[in-house]
Amino acid sequence: MTAELMIGTDLAAEMVAKAAERARILQEQYGVQPCLATVLVGDDPASATYVRMKQNRSKKAGIASLSVVLPAETTTEELVAEITKLSDDPAVHGILLQHPVPAQIDERAAFEAIDPAKDVDGVTMRSFAAMAFGDPGFRSATPGGIMRLLAAYDVPLEGAHAVVIGRSPILGKPAGMLLLASNATVTYAHSRTRDLPELVRTADVVLAAVGKANFVRGDWLKPGAVVVDAGYNEGNVGDVHFAEAAEVAWLITPVPGGVGPMTIALLLEQTVDAAETAVHSLTTLA
Repeated sequence: MTAELMIGTDLAAEMVAKAAERARILQEQYGVQPCLATVLVGDDPASATYVRMKQNRSKKAGIASLSVVLPAETTTEELVAEITKLSDDPAVHGILLQHPVPAQIDERAAFEAIDPAKDVDGVTMRSFAAMAFGDPGFRSATPGGIMRLLAAYDVPLEGAHAVVIGRSPILGKPAGMLLLASNATVTYAHSRTRDLPELVRTADVVLAAVGKANFVRGDWLKPGAVVVDAGYNEGNVGDVHFAEAAEVAWLITPVPGGVGPMTIALLLEQTVDAAETAVHSLTTLA
């Protein structure tokens, strides 16, 4: 292997430690504990595991965790009503809807029920617009975590050609907006893009978020490229064929231990941000 690993674990731990200190100060000075509400619909084992992991990390960071678990047959209207209650609850500072949701639910309608001031996962259209226009707001957790990781490893983005493989509204699309804001030249691609390997070979930065195991092969890459694998598939396998890519790339994220820890760290950091904003708003009004 020739590539250097971009490991998110240590950086994420630093971010969580700083968030925990800020949470402690909020508790001591204002009697307010930041609170992250998680909403899980159904009993998908993987989703349940992710939610438990986020709840455990929250507690370690001094962030209260409120869990809402709904049956798999929940309707869109019922889910929206639950999320609206959380949006209206002043004790809740951040809301995370675990996705994907069951097929009968309009996921976008559910996301849009989240108060933008509590959208710490960065999934609403308001948050996307803020990322696209460079306005204040919450970043989508995974793309935002990726940008922090790229900055930590001093990846030069200005003038670089970044190819984002994937067009999810909460991953690929916002990642492209954030890369563009860093003065990269961004090309969006996906599994149906024509001549995709040839396109990827022109990229200085490759962000794989297509949801297919080992989709990006080593011979697709330009020598010395930076490879960010935002995929997670069964068997702890990413969207990039790691062994092949590591022989070509300059930097590459492992799966696990790369992007995943950064996603959770940014989620917790933004929950504390939301709590601080709420406290300061109340203080100003008083």
